[in-house]
Amino acid sequence: MAINRKILFFVTEDWYFFSHRLHIAEALKEDGFEVILLTRVHQHKKIIENQGIRVIPIDLKRESRNLFQEIKTIFKVAGVYKKEKPHLVHHVAAKPILYGSIAARVASIPLYVNAFAGLGFVFLQKKELKSILVRWIFILAYRFIFHSKAAYAIFQNPEDKCLFESLKIVKKNRSTLIRGSGVDISHYRFFKEPEGRVTILLGARMLWDKGIGELVQAVKILQEKKIIFRVLLAGIPDPANPNSVDGQTLQKWHNQGIIEWIGYQEDMAQVLSRVHIATLPSYGEGVPKFLIEAAACGRPIVTTDVPGCREIVHHNKNGILVPVRNYYALADSLLKLIKDSELREKMGACGRAMVIKSFSEKIVAEKTMAFYKTIWNKKVWR
Repeated sequence: MAINRKILFFVTEDWYFFSHRLHIAEALKEDGFEVILLTRVHQHKKIIENQGIRVIPIDLKRESRNLFQEIKTIFKVAGVYKKEKPHLVHHVAAKPILYGSIAARVASIPLYVNAFAGLGFVFLQKKELKSILVRWIFILAYRFIFHSKAAYAIFQNPEDKCLFESLKIVKKNRSTLIRGSGVDISHYRFFKEPEGRVTILLGARMLWDKGIGELVQAVKILQEKKIIFRVLLAGIPDPANPNSVDGQTLQKWHNQGIIEWIGYQEDMAQVLSRVHIATLPSYGEGVPKFLIEAAACGRPIVTTDVPGCREIVHHNKNGILVPVRNYYALADSLLKLIKDSELREKMGACGRAMVIKSFSEKIVAEKTMAFYKTIWNKKVWR
């Protein structure tokens, strides 16, 4: 008798699953799995369901500080787990990892994988007493949820993996490294440079720790030198994140002619086809999908020499790495690419080759499936 193999993904937002994890779910479907998604529903429910994935809505409030409401949410998740009885649960991002892991233990889920897409603002904050206390609360919570033979982890860069091992949160033999979420290299194809004024693009949630402020300062330096170029910011604020840049500030910069804020963009490949350079002066990432997309489209990159970003950018190969929070170095590196079209072309071609070799959706899906098979009881896979 065939085993009804079932995997449940718990992700904060349906759009994030659609953008970052759908290809993995599709690979699982092809391998005979039933795939379920537990998430907050916005606009992508029908699109996901059309791929044969059952969607269970949950009202997960990322910004909530109501302890009673949060405990109630954990029990709701546990109720879903008990009802569905998945063989494996895959949690993505901080709140699903924390709440989902507790729920998995309550519901006696045999295996759960916690996938970290970066470590979040808690691990990026300054060394103030409050920040240190919050960080240690998270460390103790993570130690608790990983103190289970059912718990495993996926990290996107080696620094995050090593940090969690050094903090005695995760054991080496209970985690793996899978760089990024992958991109569709047929959609994010190589584009020749457009004609006209050199245009720089930053694509991300509008957060201060994405280096938005540093980019604005770098742009001001170049504008004072009368350099002719444009800068586009693609993305929207994230009010649930304490590091969000408010819309009024973005609009003010737009009105002052410092940047052009173009908001959320459904098709980033088309936006990338119209620009010359990609930048993300972030304070730290998992592996930023925007930079993988940019490299896939043949765009040279200026980013910071921090965990995650240096996974996709090799200095002076497919882009330039600059010190974090250093807008002078950022301005100099952007200027170097603005002035040198041959260098842009060379770096763009190198980036495209790198993505094809290491960062395609197919490669990421295969590595994820291989990890599942490594940790899973072999009889489930027969």
